Amino acid sequence: MIEAVGLTKRYGAKTAVHNLSFQVRPGTVTGFLGPNGSGKSTTMRMILGLDNPTSGHVTIGGHPYRKLPNAPRQVGALLDAKAVHGGRSARSHLLCLAQLSGIPERRVDEVLGVVGLQDVARKRSKGFSLGMGQRLGIAAALLGDPQVLLFDEPVNGLDPEGILWVRNLMKSLAAEGRTVFVSSHLMSEMALTAEHLIVIGRGQLLADMSVRDFIAANSADFARARTPDAEQREKLTAALTEAGGQVLPEPDGALRVTGLPLPRISDLAHEADVRLWELSPHQASLEEAYMRMTQAAVDYRSTTDQREGLMQPLPPGVQPPMPVPGQGQPGWYAPPPPQQGGQPFAMPQPMPQATGPYGAPAAPSPGNPYAAPAPAEPATPAPAPAPAPADLTKPEDAR
Repeated sequence: MIEAVGLTKRYGAKTAVHNLSFQVRPGTVTGFLGPNGSGKSTTMRMILGLDNPTSGHVTIGGHPYRKLPNAPRQVGALLDAKAVHGGRSARSHLLCLAQLSGIPERRVDEVLGVVGLQDVARKRSKGFSLGMGQRLGIAAALLGDPQVLLFDEPVNGLDPEGILWVRNLMKSLAAEGRTVFVSSHLMSEMALTAEHLIVIGRGQLLADMSVRDFIAANSADFARARTPDAEQREKLTAALTEAGGQVLPEPDGALRVTGLPLPRISDLAHEADVRLWELSPHQASLEEAYMRMTQAAVDYRSTTDQREGLMQPLPPGVQPPMPVPGQGQPGWYAPPPPQQGGQPFAMPQPMPQATGPYGAPAAPSPGNPYAAPAPAEPATPAPAPAPAPADLTKPEDAR
């Protein structure tokens, strides 16, 4: 079990973690959530003894990490997948870690098979992709067969098959009675993996409860009701409001109902002789509940106009382009570019061009700014006069 009591960490005037207390119990996957800069990585570093807390303490199994006998055999961690010497192969990297902790060499091959890197075990890690690096980091965490495991963004860079594998791995480790502590920004994945949540914001504890309780506490459940026409929608709204419900119209014509259970809504619709086309419950997702909980603790937000500060000022006297009607709407397509000759859909005809050696053009193309301008053709070209007979006989007369 991991236990933090009054954990505080300051870096000069910056307080990364403030009076943080929580417990990570064995047998369950505990998710560690929080916005960027909330202190998650700092907390995990203090758990592993990489950073000293300014005040408070954190223990693993009742002892600080640095006082655990042969700590790698008891605690496995993945904090940085890039913390590998690029010139070493995957097997050599794990073998060095095993020899430092007294772990038999056969265990190296076992974990390589577990993470699926047995075919690239002899290749240098500097050529690994991000997902392969994550698998190597997970293999290093599993090397000592520890009872406590910490993972920081373990699915970063993995493909869908790898994400599913990590999810099942976490659950199987927790089912064996191990302590599994996972930090991630993927809410959809945490909803499928974690059973308990610890949420922090700006270094302080925001929530320490199960996933189900967290969603229930930070979301408002409601029912969606839909009727065939506006007249029946008004009748249903009046009946539900009279019964104590709160009804809000939605953009698609449905009604959002709160304060009444679904069976009561159905009974009221039947009594008011209203036919329902839809009556469905809605429960917020973990992402929606998380956003509602942490919206006041986010330090880094995007600007309203993403192009602000990037657009160059227009030259003096130049008017801004007029907006195109309908642009940006679904089904809008840009019109074809205008063509010469007043025929917008006419295909341009290729101009005949003399060719030189190897098929290269004998003269610069008309689009070349450095070429001499071509003589303009008359609008109605006249036929050239036939040569006079005297001109054809001049060479013979000269002889």
